[in-house]
Amino acid sequence: MQILQLKQAIVLSLAGLAIAHPGAHEPSSFTEVSKRAFLNNAHRSLSQCAGQLKRNGVLERAASRRAALFETYKKRSLGFRDTEQVVNTSHHSSLQVTPNTPESELFSKDPVCILAPEGEVGPFWVKGELIRHDVSDGEPGVPLFMDGQFIDINTCQPIQDLYWDVWNCNATGVYSGVQSSMNGNGNDSSNLDKTFLRGIQKTDLDGVAGFKTVFPGHYSGRATHVHVIAHVGAQVLANNTLTGGHIPHIGQLFFDQDLISQVEATYPYNTNTVSITENADDHVVQVETEDSNSDPFFEYALLGDSIADGVFGWITLGVNVTASHDTSATWAATLTSSGGVTNDDSSSGAEISICPDGGRVILFSTSLAAFSMVTPNYLLYTASKGAIEQMTRVLAKDLGQRKITVNTIAPGPIGTDA
Repeated sequence: MQILQLKQAIVLSLAGLAIAHPGAHEPSSFTEVSKRAFLNNAHRSLSQCAGQLKRNGVLERAASRRAALFETYKKRSLGFRDTEQVVNTSHHSSLQVTPNTPESELFSKDPVCILAPEGEVGPFWVKGELIRHDVSDGEPGVPLFMDGQFIDINTCQPIQDLYWDVWNCNATGVYSGVQSSMNGNGNDSSNLDKTFLRGIQKTDLDGVAGFKTVFPGHYSGRATHVHVIAHVGAQVLANNTLTGGHIPHIGQLFFDQDLISQVEATYPYNTNTVSITENADDHVVQVETEDSNSDPFFEYALLGDSIADGVFGWITLGVNVTASHDTSATWAATLTSSGGVTNDDSSSGAEISICPDGGRVILFSTSLAAFSMVTPNYLLYTASKGAIEQMTRVLAKDLGQRKITVNTIAPGPIGTDA
């Protein structure tokens, strides 16, 4: 995860062995065997694509575009001496940057990031979000400009008219558009109507789309990340929302830990008292990068001398557009003309309400996430140990007033603070 390092990276977002949030339930049939087969095939496909994309001028246009965007977004000039210092100090970059290094070299990159055939949507996806570039909605925090280019690994062509759906939590770890005991104030119904840090953009002729957003904060049990869904073949309704098409990818993208540390030192990120989960300790990062060349991290550059000036992040993503994972795209709520409406069938934490006072919630640590109603008075969850630990904290606190008992079964001690 190296700032401005233009090395090859393969993104593999394997689903099911971890959950995106406490309460997320995304079991996967994507086995280790199929993971290796997909990775090998996709790597060969992208290796074949690189030459064609260079000949067609796609990579050159991408480099020029990103350089122009960088100049537009940054508030004042970022000298190459500063860039070299950042690149070669904490990130151990192999890129040799000098004052004469052209921007086209800094911002060019082969299309070698692979979006896996199936990833994790998490419990807080909201259907019906607006198509818009600026999703910041006045949220405080470090400005983040994201630039993504999508390549079809089957045809080696940029994917035009793909709709890039993104969402992330705010500076203090709260998602808009949902009401859940595991997302900020679970009693705040007004959060259903909020849309901050959510939106959709359509890719252009070169498969490019971008957003102005706010750098995500953190919450317990997860590293800092951005959620991604890719829609292909969708149509735009009169109300500026999507309908139809299919979903070839669901996943998450991450940031360099050094960058996160800089952001977290600023206000309002530093008001969050929840312990930070670093990339090295995040189970989703581990699954995506274990035994592979996977690197699901944004390349980035700072837009000024201070982190508060903002961050420009970019990534090139390969997609198998023939894949479809619509059934995995479970949603917590839908944004309507009258505001947000909770999906009662989702697993975003709302199902806790069906457990009566005096009932029991059982949390069971396993690699497969699931949820079921065992009896009318008993709810059973299974998820990763990290997620179970966070759920135990939240539920023991929130449900104690209703005399609901929370039991946890997991290997080793569980730190509940309860």
